[in-house]
Amino acid sequence: MLTVTELNHYYGGSHTLRDVGFAVPAGSCTALLGRNGVGKSTLLKCIMGVLPVRSGVIRFNGEDITGLPPHARARRGIAYVPQGREIFPRLTVEENLLTGFSASVKRAAPIPDGIYGMFPVLKEMRHRRGGDLSGGQQQQLAIARALLTRPKLLILDEPTEGIQPSIIKDIERVIRSLAQDGDMAILLVEQYYDFARSLADHYVVMTRGAVVQTGAGRDMEANGVRNLLAV
Repeated sequence: MLTVTELNHYYGGSHTLRDVGFAVPAGSCTALLGRNGVGKSTLLKCIMGVLPVRSGVIRFNGEDITGLPPHARARRGIAYVPQGREIFPRLTVEENLLTGFSASVKRAAPIPDGIYGMFPVLKEMRHRRGGDLSGGQQQQLAIARALLTRPKLLILDEPTEGIQPSIIKDIERVIRSLAQDGDMAILLVEQYYDFARSLADHYVVMTRGAVVQTGAGRDMEANGVRNLLAV
């Protein structure tokens, strides 16, 4: 589905990503792990085309997308939920969801019942402004908006950050369901080790801008991944 090969990125003279390479298979959840500041969010922005790369190749469904702008990647089926959610606080929940169609060639359409089925609270609050929602509800809104056009790859950057435990469980349930359906690849950046371990079919660990370990999710504990994340 997604392959990243020998990717390098610089901020000025700082070498932030160093020959990064890994794959995200279809029908599975790949957890990207690492301490703060190792380059995880930078990598996601490079995958989305928000940041340029110095060298390396990003392929999606076999196509080299390294030079494509973000909107072209989105139209090929990549959806991105950034850290911080970036919803529109003055728009209603329903209006926020409808902006998700901007990434689609189909343009606006009715919001599928399945979206509200995954996050029932959004249907109850569809006429409320996004800025009036709790942090957890805003995260659900951001994920629902990304799912609106049925992407082939869903990228999530720290979806549990600052979220209450009950909503973390709701988000975990949705991610697990999406992965089990088998049609979508999920790339999950997460600091919360137990959350990532519960969902990961595969894992990638980064340190200082480089990939230092990969493996099957079921082997995370045996391979000492928790120790790699300890401060």
